[in-house]
Formats: sequence, structure tokens, C-alpha cells
Amino acid sequence: MRTTATIYMLTGISIGTIMVTSSNSWMLAWLGLELNSFAILPLISKTKHPRSIEAATKYFLTQSTASCLILFASTINAWQTGTWAITQMPDKLPSTLMLIALTMKMGAAPMHLWLPEVMQGTTLLTSLLISTWQKIAPMVLIFTTSNHLPSNITLIMGLLSTYLGGWGGMNQTHLRKMMAFSSIANMGWTLMTLTSEPKMSMINIMTYMLLTTPTFILLAQTSTKTLQDMTTMWTTSPTSSIMLMFLLLSMAGLPPLTGFMPKLLILNELISQNLTAISIATTMASLLSLIFYLRISYLTSLLNTPSSSTSTTKWRQNMNSLKMTQMTPTAVMSITTLPTLYL
Repeated sequence: MRTTATIYMLTGISIGTIMVTSSNSWMLAWLGLELNSFAILPLISKTKHPRSIEAATKYFLTQSTASCLILFASTINAWQTGTWAITQMPDKLPSTLMLIALTMKMGAAPMHLWLPEVMQGTTLLTSLLISTWQKIAPMVLIFTTSNHLPSNITLIMGLLSTYLGGWGGMNQTHLRKMMAFSSIANMGWTLMTLTSEPKMSMINIMTYMLLTTPTFILLAQTSTKTLQDMTTMWTTSPTSSIMLMFLLLSMAGLPPLTGFMPKLLILNELISQNLTAISIATTMASLLSLIFYLRISYLTSLLNTPSSSTSTTKWRQNMNSLKMTQMTPTAVMSITTLPTLYL
């Protein structure tokens, strides 16, 4: 019964996302976003723990507020233009409200405080859904309306997200909160070129999803939830610890890994738009994220035997070799697709 209910919930999430991505009406898009949000609520509260109930409540309140703003902005736009079409939003007020609402749904600063709490209160695989799949529908709507969005507000929100994501992640010991702040920082990079080069922003968010998926799967398979667990991951699977190290360094944007590609393209676009000061500030903000990525990588792979471990060694788990084999192509793509930049 539990498996069947999970399948129904995932089906509802998928249908909601498809409704948003395939419609040109704000009403259908709003209905798809509502279906998407309601379908994931049982998955968040599935563990029957006070933290998961709290996380589901915070997620519901935040998404409901954002949905109200979307409906309000689309109603103002329909009143001014006489149409519910997504691509027709010439006025500044509804476009600004829509940007705030959609970034609230994705967890970008300054409407980001719900994301770390929600991801900490649920399972790793549900956190994977929140940080990847749940961002597709709002991101498609932002991409569709990118030519009407206010560029100054978008740049300010992007800078805030990169700095707050980096600062917030440095002080965390729980990996789900750390990945949440990583998601906030990456949303900042996505917003930087949203109005000038939206396709580049889509490349950045898709690359982040490609990197995040195997990372969360590795953490879930090895039951790793805190930094203390990272110090003994080598007792569970040495291969997983090495693979996770490369994935984290790729998310940090170190060359020659895949995560370096979208950051380089975004910085190049900012400089070409005569926004050199903003590009320098964004690069400095990425150093904040690099700190906690390097800390996780150090605990994962540089404390291997015969080095001293900082915590009690866990019992060795029986890893499913078939699942690891199936996940290897995704991890390899997440690490070694940088040469496509030069094609």
C-alpha cells in the first residue's frame, strides 16, 4: 500500500509539472503548480515524525503564499492586457510580483528560509525531489517570462542568493541543510543571467540537477546524513566516497569538472554585459560555497585508513552492486562533461 501511494504521489507531481511546461495560460500553470505542491506533501510527512510534519507544514504555507502571489499577479496582468497568456506580461508590477512568487517556490534569497528546514525534516530522496524536480515547473515559467522580468531586481536576488547560500552552508553539520544552502547558492548563479541570456541559466540549473541527483542517491545508499558520518564512509563503500568527492568538487565549480562549465559561461556573459563588478562579487561569493564543499570532500576521502578517524567506525553495510552500477553513468556524466564546452 505504501509503495502504491508513493507511485500515485509521484504521478501527481509529474502531471503537475507537465501541465505547467505545456500550457500557455496562467490558470492552467497555476493549477499545475498546485497539483505539484499538494502531491509532494504526503512524501514529506511520510516518516511520521514531528520534524517531518513541521517540514510539510512549512512547505505548504510557503507554497500557498507563492501560489496566491502568482494568482494575484496573473489576475492583474489579465485585467491590464485582457489575456491570460504567459508570454504577455508587459507591465512592471505583475512581472515583479511573478518573479518574487516563482523564486519563493524555488527557494531563492531572500525568500529562502523555508528550504533548509524542509529538507532537514524529510528523507534524503524526498530532499532530492525538492531540490531538483520541484524546480522544473517554476523555472520553465521564469524562462518563458524572462524578457519581461526586471533585470535589476533579478541581479540583486542573484547576488543575495549566492552570498546567503555560501554563508549559511559554512556553519552546518547536517548534509541535507548543507545541500539546501548549496541549492540556494546555485539559484543565485541561475538568476544572474536570467534576463540577458536565459538559455545559459537553463544550462546552469540542468547541470546542477545532473550533479545533485547522484550525490543524493549516494548519500541515501550509504545512510550518510551528517559530517560525522562522512568520516567513516570509506568503511561502507570506498568507491562511493571517491565518487562523492568528485561530485562535490564539481558542484563547487572547480575545473576541469562539469560544474565549472556553467559558472564560466555565466561569468563570461556578465563581463560581456559590462557587469564586471558584479561578476567579481559573484566569483568571491563562490569561494564561500567552496569552503564547505572542500570540508565535505576532506572528510569523505582524505580521512581514509590508515589515517585516524574522528568517530566510531560503522558496521559495513551490504551495498547493492546493481544499483551502484546503474548509477555510475550518471556520476561519470556529472564529472566529465566539461569537454562539451569546446565543441
